[in-house]
Amino acid sequence: MYKVLLVDDEADVREGLLGEIDWQRHGFMIAGTAENGQEALELCERLAPDVVITDISMPFMNGLELSHWLRQHQPLVKIVILTGYDEFDYARQAVRLSVDEYLLKPFSSDTFAELLDKIRRRIEDEAAEREDMQRLKEHYRTSLPLLGEGFLASLLTRKLSRSVIEEKAQSYGLQLKGTGYAAAVLALHQGEDGEYAAEPDSLRSSGDIELMLQAMLNIAREWWSAAQLGSAFIHQESVALIGIDTDGEGSAWTRRMGETLDNIVRSIRLYLKLSTTIGVGSVAADLSHLKDSYSDALLALDYRLVVGTGKVIYIGDMEHRGAQKLRLDELKVGALVRSLKVGTPEELREAVAAVFAEPAGYACAYGDIQVYLLEVCTAVWRTAQDAGIALDELFGQGFQLHMELFRLAGLLEMEQWFHDVCLRIMQAIASKRQYTYKDMVEKAIHYTKENYGDPSLSIQQVCAMLHISAGYFSGVFKKETRMTFVQYLMHIRMEAAMALLRETELKAFEIAERVGFADPNYFSFCFKKRLGISPKEYRSRLETGSGELLS
Repeated sequence: MYKVLLVDDEADVREGLLGEIDWQRHGFMIAGTAENGQEALELCERLAPDVVITDISMPFMNGLELSHWLRQHQPLVKIVILTGYDEFDYARQAVRLSVDEYLLKPFSSDTFAELLDKIRRRIEDEAAEREDMQRLKEHYRTSLPLLGEGFLASLLTRKLSRSVIEEKAQSYGLQLKGTGYAAAVLALHQGEDGEYAAEPDSLRSSGDIELMLQAMLNIAREWWSAAQLGSAFIHQESVALIGIDTDGEGSAWTRRMGETLDNIVRSIRLYLKLSTTIGVGSVAADLSHLKDSYSDALLALDYRLVVGTGKVIYIGDMEHRGAQKLRLDELKVGALVRSLKVGTPEELREAVAAVFAEPAGYACAYGDIQVYLLEVCTAVWRTAQDAGIALDELFGQGFQLHMELFRLAGLLEMEQWFHDVCLRIMQAIASKRQYTYKDMVEKAIHYTKENYGDPSLSIQQVCAMLHISAGYFSGVFKKETRMTFVQYLMHIRMEAAMALLRETELKAFEIAERVGFADPNYFSFCFKKRLGISPKEYRSRLETGSGELLS
């Protein structure tokens, strides 16, 4: 059943529609009724109807104003306008507001039933279209990353055991047995401005990086397969190549691989007019060490600034195999950042240990360790800053994380000290998050109490003061106060109005103005709706002491 909100200031019209139409037969149920646009707006926020059927001419807020609000805040709602013949110009405005249907008064029950069927079919058709689109997107998302390529990509970033590799290779139908393995990375050249360089009128001018990578992959895969060297696939905005010496050719295999890589670079420049560079890692004797070859290939790419672009760069030509560079593992740093934000103390300890395991596992110079740890410290500092945590306030004036860390003697001592610092930051972030919601709502309540007399006061105005979105604020406010902001504002205004009626001799229109109602009639309407009596009757009962007053 689709929910309908019926809006008309004429009771006989509402009652007629409620009584003469078999709503359930046409797939609808009446979720609520309203006498004017303002009341309907409040019901829409609470009921989220599928269809709003509204008159045009109503007090406080007319049907066109209500339609305008619905198109901005609940765009999927179907809007049906009921209008008289003398309001045809209004109907034209309704069309401009993308109102779904309008019906001229008077109309028959059959005509109205046909309109309901039309609206229901439209809702069902649009829902089906959304479902079809969602299925297409899901199919597209799941069909792109082939399982085999996903496994090959994992070999580049993780050190898997031989048994796991053999099991996965068999499952995916991959031939990975060989006597030697090497990884190569084919990357687009980036200029000083960070943009990919390319010749005029080339594929680069499309600005579609994915399209360029796919075109590069097609050429690389064609050459790589023709030479029977292994696999090629897109990985982290580059083309990854895995070479396998399946026949134990040794040096003949490496020569054939080098010739093929040269052909790939030339073909991409010739056919795609793109400048590319290939970094080639060292040969690994076992597939479980392909991760090291891939790291070397990335390192070889770093030498583009030295030896130039548009060529094949071998890590062995740049430096001795034993002089490995210490590289920051983004996954481990990401785990550290996540543990600082939402992790447990145990997860934090594991993340810190993983970060410090990297420099401990390499025989590298102290300067390299300093650069590595400086990048880690920067990630921690940014995390604290994003969470609103000032390290000066937490650890003392002039505190600099990396400088304090570099004063320590060894990695074990550094790790323990760094863990303790991160633990305090994690606790500070958790504590700040605990009070953020409560503090935000308290500020909103205080602001509302100070400004409820302003007729223009709205949730958007409060959110602008808090520098947050209305959607986020609405959810938090209702969770903390058990009412919507609109309900709370009305509550504050009614409480203030009752106080003024009790304590002053101001007239109703003066009280309406003081508590934020630009329209005295709407004030009286809201007051009576809340208390069941008018402001005048409320004051009269106060003066006579008769009857029970609500609050």
